[in-house]
Amino acid sequence: MASILDEYEDSLHRSASVQHSRASVGIPHSGYVNARLEKETPIFNKQRIDFAPPEKINSLVVSSNQLCMSLGKDTILRIDLGKPDEPNQVELGRKDEARVYKMFLDHTGSHLLIALNTSECLYLNRSVQKVRALSRWKGHLIESVGWNKFLGSETNTGPILVGTSQGQIYEAEISVSEGSLFSTNPDQYFRQVYTLEEESGPAPVCCLEIERGIEGKFFIIATTRKRLFQFVGKVPEGTEQQGFSSIFAMHADHLPSFREFPANLGFSEIAFYTPKLRSNPRSFAWMMGNGVLYGTLDYSRPDSILSDERVWVYPSDIDITVNKPISIVLTQFHFLLLLPDRVKAVCTLNGQVVFQDLFLEKFGLLTCMIKDPTVQQIWIHTEKVVFRYHVQRESRDVWKMYMNMNKFDLAKEYCKDRPECLDIVLAKEAEHCFQNKRYLDSAKCYALTQNYFEEIALKFIEAKQEEALMEFLIKKLSNLKPSEKTQTTLLTTWLTELYLNWLGILEGDPSQRNLYLDTREKFRTFLSSPKNKDCLFNNRASIYELLASHGDTEHMVYFAVIMQDYERVVAHHCQHDEYDEALNVLSRHRDEKLFYKFSPVLIQHIPKKVVDAWISMGSRLDARNLIPALVNYSQSASTQQINEAIRYMEFCVYQLEETQQAIHNYLLSLYALCRPDSLLSYLEQAGTNPNRIHYDLKYALRLCAEHGHHHACVHIYKVMELYEEAVDLALQVDVDLAKSCADLPEDDEELRKKLWLKIARHVVQEEKDVKKAMACLSSCALLKIEDVLPFFPDFVTIDHFKEAICNSLEDYNKHIEELKREMEEATQSAKRIREDIQEMRNKYGSVEPQEKCAACDFPLLNRPFYLFLCGHMFHYDCLLQAVFPNLPAYKQAKLEDLQKKLAATSQPSKSHHRPKDADTISLGKGQQSREQIKADIDDIVAAECVYCGELMIRSIDKPFIDPQKYEEEMQSWL
Repeated sequence: MASILDEYEDSLHRSASVQHSRASVGIPHSGYVNARLEKETPIFNKQRIDFAPPEKINSLVVSSNQLCMSLGKDTILRIDLGKPDEPNQVELGRKDEARVYKMFLDHTGSHLLIALNTSECLYLNRSVQKVRALSRWKGHLIESVGWNKFLGSETNTGPILVGTSQGQIYEAEISVSEGSLFSTNPDQYFRQVYTLEEESGPAPVCCLEIERGIEGKFFIIATTRKRLFQFVGKVPEGTEQQGFSSIFAMHADHLPSFREFPANLGFSEIAFYTPKLRSNPRSFAWMMGNGVLYGTLDYSRPDSILSDERVWVYPSDIDITVNKPISIVLTQFHFLLLLPDRVKAVCTLNGQVVFQDLFLEKFGLLTCMIKDPTVQQIWIHTEKVVFRYHVQRESRDVWKMYMNMNKFDLAKEYCKDRPECLDIVLAKEAEHCFQNKRYLDSAKCYALTQNYFEEIALKFIEAKQEEALMEFLIKKLSNLKPSEKTQTTLLTTWLTELYLNWLGILEGDPSQRNLYLDTREKFRTFLSSPKNKDCLFNNRASIYELLASHGDTEHMVYFAVIMQDYERVVAHHCQHDEYDEALNVLSRHRDEKLFYKFSPVLIQHIPKKVVDAWISMGSRLDARNLIPALVNYSQSASTQQINEAIRYMEFCVYQLEETQQAIHNYLLSLYALCRPDSLLSYLEQAGTNPNRIHYDLKYALRLCAEHGHHHACVHIYKVMELYEEAVDLALQVDVDLAKSCADLPEDDEELRKKLWLKIARHVVQEEKDVKKAMACLSSCALLKIEDVLPFFPDFVTIDHFKEAICNSLEDYNKHIEELKREMEEATQSAKRIREDIQEMRNKYGSVEPQEKCAACDFPLLNRPFYLFLCGHMFHYDCLLQAVFPNLPAYKQAKLEDLQKKLAATSQPSKSHHRPKDADTISLGKGQQSREQIKADIDDIVAAECVYCGELMIRSIDKPFIDPQKYEEEMQSWL
């Protein structure tokens, strides 16, 4: 097998060159065809909104599907995007020259702040139609608002932050009282909490953002034209409604941490990206003079949540003095910059411009871009046109960027539903690991790719990385389909060879003991894997050859156990004289066939344990199949060891109640050989009924005769009802035993008498004991003195028989008297019978005309009938119908024959001129007369009343419904 694998490795070198040549002519290295059958839609899909504003659009905000725009000088248009056909228009009611400077809409779409260029601010709630002036806000030009996403509601903003053009940050709260009788100011309070400055003094607060971290910590981000400030502090639990004054108070004496850049756009803007199902943003992008600062937000950091910061510098086509960016929007992997005539999309992963959309001059200059954070839609407008961008499958090419950055886990995450891309990532990761000498990781990745198997395997072989090759083969094997049986067989066999080689190397190095144990455990896990079970089982012969060629008997036994090849395991233990281990395997797996096969060997060395194992198996073992092992063992063993065979045979006979003749015969032979005392008790316990005896009587008789067990032979003769032979043999042993045998044929007095005569003859002629012979006469009533006298010699005097002769004469006299008495009684009985017969001849009965048949209940006199002494009366045919089924078979046949004869005698003669004496002639030839036939029929049918005689008594146990007609009768009742 090793040579086969070597040849296969050589073939890898040959096939690899073929694969390289194929690859050189354009054959792809993966199993996927990377082709796009149709043009993909762009990530940012622009749509022009079918809307023609009556006046120019000054400002547009959108949140939670609520869109608000300022038209002309005095109009606010509100549109619920879920119901776009139902717009709502609100007039500001201003008669002065005030115009809308900026609008701010909270995250719920309920609260709209309208900042005017006259340093005034108006408030409009979604549920009302009237604009309210915020008197406390007057005199401040509002630049930014930081909404409270944690305490706000549809009627109350909660504490919010407001940034002005003079650098002040105010804390305020707006509340709408519904249903009140008196109009109250919506602004609850408006107090300054901080002032932002740059090197030249106070600077406009361009953006404000409030975020809550862990453990009650709040982060407030504020930007000016060149700086980005962070205020960090804790608000005690339960005091959030009191606002953020405590956080700003912490920085009253010193500046908070900030980032500053030298260039200046005149303003700045920060955007955040919040994933779905999350409340906190995950990343940010700050558009300022030098470019775009972007990164992630880490809420676990103590002083600053900005993390992984990078700066995207404006390219040469963006001149901040001529066409400076206007707005910025951040998505999951891109930030979009709004320029006066175009939109640029930059990937945050690599800083590359991946999308650019140029707008036509007819639409006018682009003025603003904003994103609805709840539905991830981007809105852009000019003074007269509104556009909307849908973000579609933004992550489609992200995997490629992460792959090029060697961030393979993220790359696999974003292409897990695209197998052709995942294969490319895995191949790149595998190659990267291989070049960095992380061979095991490389093998795991290569196993998941569609690259050529031979090329990869050859790569590890040339690098002499056998462990990595094994890892590659294991992973490749786990990914194979059940139908790929050839590949599975090859990999399984190759892995077995590699494991055995590796174990052989490690076993000889004491310093690698731990690695050896770990590798051995992996090999055993591989052999016992359920997925490999079928393949290993089908190719177990090859695996056994590999194990044998390496001399690894330990794993050969282990593999045999896994394959449930217990025969090989037991044979291995027996070959190495490990009989206890062999018996343990048999006892653990309880395979009857293996017991039959290996018991002859095991019982020679551990007889007691083997018998104990047999007994524990109980009725699962057929003792007949174990007899050969016991016979071979008993022929060469001592008496003490034969006792183990007897113990198991006794268990089979007495505990399992075996009835097999072979088992009983063998136990009988063991008793006859070693335990004569147990022999007779066994025979007696078996009984004397030949039909219930399970041993062979003839075999037992021959066996007992060979070993001279006469008592046992006598018992067997008695069972066989060979009483003469039993008495003859018993007289050789004991006269009393012969007497017990002589009385057994109770129904055959002649035989009993003959047997007792044998005993008497033996006593007289062999033992010459007259008194004992006389005792025989008293023991058997069938023997008389005259039967015994011929056995005595002539010289015996009569004195010995005097008493016996007198007793015999008395018995004869008594017998004669009894005969006389019986004759007189018989004479008297005959006389009474003749009188009864005479009386019966004169007896009669009367039948009334209205009498009816007891069976059919029809008038009796209509047909021939019978009248019984009990008073019951039956028609002839009714009585015949009731009696016939209950008659014995021979009487039924006789009755049918008589009926045929009666019918024959009733037929008219063919000749009308038949002589008168024709009947007489026929009778003379032996034929019965008609009257005699009727009399015979009456004797059968009318022997007794069918209701009062024995027929009714005999039918008491018969069911009322014939079992054969039971189903039919039952159905008739349904």
